[in-house]
Amino acid sequence: MKAALMIETAGETLAVQKAAVSKVCSVRAVGTRAVLAELSGTQDVLALQALLLEQPLPGQLDVLAAAETVLVTADSPVSARRIAARLLQLDLTAPVQRDGELVLIDTVYDGEDLAEVGKLTGLGTEGVIAAHTGQVWTVAFAGFAPGFGYMVGENQDLEVPRRSSPRTAVPAGSVALAGNYSAVYPRRSPGGWQLIGRTGARMWDLDREQPALAAPGHRVQFRAVRDVVTLAPEHPAQDRAAHAPAPEVASGLRIVTPGLQSLIQDLGRYGHSGLGVSAAGALDRASLRRANRLVGNAPSAAAVETVAGGLSVEAVGDQVLAVTGAPAELTIETLSRADSADDDFETAWRTVPMATPFALLDGETLTIGAPQSGFRSYLAVRGGVDTAPVLGSRSTDTMSGIGPAPLAAGQVLAAGGEAESGVVGHPELQPDFPGTGVTVLDVVPGPRADWFDADALASFCGQDWEVKPQSNRVGMRLQGTPLQRTRQGELASEGTVAGALQVPPEGLPVLFLADHPITGGYPVIAVVVDSQLDRAAQVPIGGKIRFRWAESTITEPAAPEPAAPEQEVSN
Repeated sequence: MKAALMIETAGETLAVQKAAVSKVCSVRAVGTRAVLAELSGTQDVLALQALLLEQPLPGQLDVLAAAETVLVTADSPVSARRIAARLLQLDLTAPVQRDGELVLIDTVYDGEDLAEVGKLTGLGTEGVIAAHTGQVWTVAFAGFAPGFGYMVGENQDLEVPRRSSPRTAVPAGSVALAGNYSAVYPRRSPGGWQLIGRTGARMWDLDREQPALAAPGHRVQFRAVRDVVTLAPEHPAQDRAAHAPAPEVASGLRIVTPGLQSLIQDLGRYGHSGLGVSAAGALDRASLRRANRLVGNAPSAAAVETVAGGLSVEAVGDQVLAVTGAPAELTIETLSRADSADDDFETAWRTVPMATPFALLDGETLTIGAPQSGFRSYLAVRGGVDTAPVLGSRSTDTMSGIGPAPLAAGQVLAAGGEAESGVVGHPELQPDFPGTGVTVLDVVPGPRADWFDADALASFCGQDWEVKPQSNRVGMRLQGTPLQRTRQGELASEGTVAGALQVPPEGLPVLFLADHPITGGYPVIAVVVDSQLDRAAQVPIGGKIRFRWAESTITEPAAPEPAAPEQEVSN
C-alpha cells in the first residue's frame, strides 16, 4: 500500500511518498529483443518509466509507457534477457509530480457517439459534456500516433468501452473516450474510441519546438464552444513546400513514373516512441544495406523503396546506381541523335543485373520491371537521396505522415553526400525471395498468447494464411480460419513491436510492419523473430504464410536473482 503526503510549495504540488516502494509484477517477452513489464497501475508505470529514462539499463534502446505496462526494447536478445531479470529486482518509488503546463482545447461537442456515451454512463448528453469539461485531464503517456496523448481524468465518471466495431477512418481533431482515458485524434486514422466532439487544435506540428501540443505531463482543460471549428491543414510545412519553387538539382534522379508506391526510406528513426513516433524505415533492411554497400554509401543512407515494379527514373548528371530486393528486369533507355540531318533521335535499350553497381548517364532512364518473386525493391544512388531529415531520419512513415511524401512524376531527387567509400562494391548474391507459394516464418509466443487455448494456437500454426490486398507498410492483413479467444473483454493499450501478430475480435491476425502504431489494444498471439522480418516484408499480395514456433530467446524469470551492489538502481 502507498501513503502519500501532499506538500504545498510555491507554484507546485509535490507528492512525497512514504513507504511507497513497489515492484514490477511480471515480465513477458515481446519477440526476441523486447520485454513487457506489467505493473499494478498508472503510478507504478510512470515510476518505472522515469527510473529507466534517468538510469538506463545496459543494452536498453527505448522505453514506452502504456496503461499498465512498460515496453523496453533492447539492442540484442542477450540484453533483453538480462533486462527481463533486472526489471523484477527494481524498487519503484513514485516520482515527484509537478503540475505541468495547462493546455486549453476548445471543443464542439457533437460527436457521433455522444448520445451513446450518455446512455453508457447514465449522465445523458449534457452530463457527459459537463463531466468532460468540468475536470482537468493529465497526459499520462503517448501512443498510437504522434500527438495522440492518453489523458487521465480526476474521476471515473466517463469510463466507457471502445466501440465493438472500430471505424476505418476517424477525422482529425476528433475528441474521444475509451476506458478511463480521453484523447484527441491528431490526424485521420482508423480508431475504435467513442467520439464525443471535435476540435481545431493542432495536436502535432513539426514546425513547433515541441511538436506535441499535449505531451506527457501536461494538464488539459476542454472548453465547450458552439462555433464550428475548422482544422488547419495537416502538413503546413509540406503545403508551403508544394507551392514553393522547386530547387535546382544539379545531380540526382528525376521521377518519370513512380509506380504503385515509391517512398524514400533509410534505416528508420529510433528513440521517439515517447512522442508516439514509430521507427518506420525500410521494411527489408538487408536489401537497403546491400544496395547502399554496392554504390559505396553508408549503410543508413536514404534510398527509394518501391513495390511491384513500375518505377522509372531519369539521371540528372551521371549517376552510379544499384537495385536490390525483389528481383526484376532492369532496363535502361538511351536517346541518341540520329546520323541524319534531321533532329530525330534513336532509342537504344540495354539491361543491367540486380545487386550490381552500374552507371546511369545523364539523360538515360532506368525502369524497374515487375518482380519475378518478392514484393519490394530498393534503388540506391551513390551519395544517397538528399532530403531534409525529420527527427533524425529521412524515412517516410505512412502511419503518422512524418517524412517525405510519396514520390510523384516530375519530382527530382538530389543525390547527397552519404558516400563513405571511394569505390563501388562487387556484385553480390541475393537470397531467395518469397513467391506466391507458402513462406514459412518462425515466431515466438506473444505476450498475450495466454488469451488463446491450445486449439487456437495449433490453428494459428497449422494453416496457411493469405496476404490480403488491404495490407500495407503498417501491417499485413491475413485471411484464413479465424482464431477464437478464450478471454473476453478488452486489453489495456500496451506497447508493441514490428513483427507482432495482433488478433482483433474478428479473429484474423494482422502482422505489424515498420509503420505500425506503437501501442495497440488487441492481444498479440505471437511475434516474428527479428531476423525474419526482412523476409516477411517480401511476401507479395496473395502470397501465403505459415507460422512455425521457434524457441524463444527470452524467458520469463521465475524469480529475481540477487544483484551485486554496484548493479543496484535507485532514485
